[in-house]
Order: sequence, then C-alpha cells, then structure tokens
Amino acid sequence: MKASAAPAAKPAKPESHLAMVRRARRINRELAEVYPYAHPELDFRNPFELLVATVLSAQTTDLRVNQTTPALFAAYPTPEDMAAAVPEKLEEIIRPTGFFRAKARSLMGLSAALRDDFGGEVPGRLADLVKLPGVGRKTANVVLGNAFGVPGITVDTHFGRLVRRWKWTEQEDPEKVEAEIAAIFPKSEWTMLSHRVVFHGRRICHSRKPACGACPIAPLCPSYGEGETDPEKAKKLLKYEMGGYPGQRLSPPPDYPGIPAPPLGAG
Repeated sequence: MKASAAPAAKPAKPESHLAMVRRARRINRELAEVYPYAHPELDFRNPFELLVATVLSAQTTDLRVNQTTPALFAAYPTPEDMAAAVPEKLEEIIRPTGFFRAKARSLMGLSAALRDDFGGEVPGRLADLVKLPGVGRKTANVVLGNAFGVPGITVDTHFGRLVRRWKWTEQEDPEKVEAEIAAIFPKSEWTMLSHRVVFHGRRICHSRKPACGACPIAPLCPSYGEGETDPEKAKKLLKYEMGGYPGQRLSPPPDYPGIPAPPLGAG
C-alpha cells in the first residue's frame, strides 16, 4: 500500500489588528528596557537651539550637526542675531551640514519670523511651528516633544523604516504613518517611543544589514532573518554605544552609557 504524502503545512494565520497592537506595545516595553537612556541626539540648551539643529539635520547626521552648532550659536545665540546675519558668513559656518545655502535661507527666515511674530520666542504649538520657513511636521514634533514636553511622534527615515519592518503599518507617507502609530500607543508614550525606535534603527536594525542575531526583540519581529542572524557576526554590526563607539552628541545626557562624540576636526 502506497504511503500517503505528509499533509501540507497550514499557512500562517494572518495577525489580527489586536494581536499586532499587543505585539507593538510589547516591543515598545522591551525597547524601553534596552534603551532607558534614549534621548534626542541633537545637542541643545533651549527651544531655539533645538529648532535650528533640527532644521540643519536634514540630509546629514546628527553628529555633523552637533559638531557644527557650537560655532553657530556662539555667533548667533538668539533669533534676532540669526535674522540679522550676513548670509555668506552663516553659510560658511553651516557648510559642513550640506545644502548650506537653502538651510541658511530657512534659518534666517524662521529667525525673522520668530523675531517679528513671536517676540523672539519659539512657539509651543504645532500650528505655529509649521508656519515657520523650513519647518515641517517632523521638525515641529521634535521641538514640541523635547523642548516643551508636548507628546509627538517623529517620523524620520529610521522610524518609518522600522515600523513598516515590524508590520505596524504599511503606509509610506509620514503623516499617515504618524496617524496609524498614534492610534496604537497612548499619547504619553509618543515622544519616548520615537526616541526608542530611532535608537534601535541606528544601533541594531540597520537599513541594509540589520543585526538580527544581536537583536533583543528578535522573537517579536516578523522580519527576523532579513539581516545577519549569526550572533557573533551580528555583534560586529552594532553601532554607537552598543558597539563600543562614540555617540552623536558632544554633550550627551548624564545617564548616557556611551562615549561623547568628538568636536569638529578632532580625530
């Protein structure tokens, strides 16, 4: 008698929305344990400095911005100073961040708007911030969440990439991503969630070669295996403090366990 063929494996049951939400919240809790020190990786001392640094961070690294802003804020410490800058001098200072002419126009424009429309102070409302030259929703949420304590989700390239990799959303448009993720988490978690996800994307879950074998949330990740799964090889892919290297801030928070970044031109 001919042996019957083994039954075909049943296809995996699609994850329900409720199961996805539970998994997403568990990932957030586990990331909070991995990165209890997660923070904005731009150096700043006040809302104006954070706003300027965030505008400068487009198309460059936070490290390069942090290496550039000490000279920038020494020359132009207030919106009034920056609004009155000689464009060529401002451009030369911010040249290392790239796209320096367009960024200089944005910085002078937003500084003039702060001077003329807001008494030289950065406003603490989204509707006001997005009216400033060079300030979009992402920049506004960074400033609100980290300078004013107003919860916000910051959808940068790392955040969007990871939440799609984790199947929290299929959206590509940043505003739609923001709306869908905001519906998963309580508002009180939005700002820190943003930091944790970005930290994880920069340190472990890289774009081209994620360090899957060294990832603390691998059991919860539907995309596990896209990167290096061998633990020893994966460890070599870790970046910043996870890999024993300097971070991005020259002046990191006191609880940061890594090495401060070097100033411009050092090392």
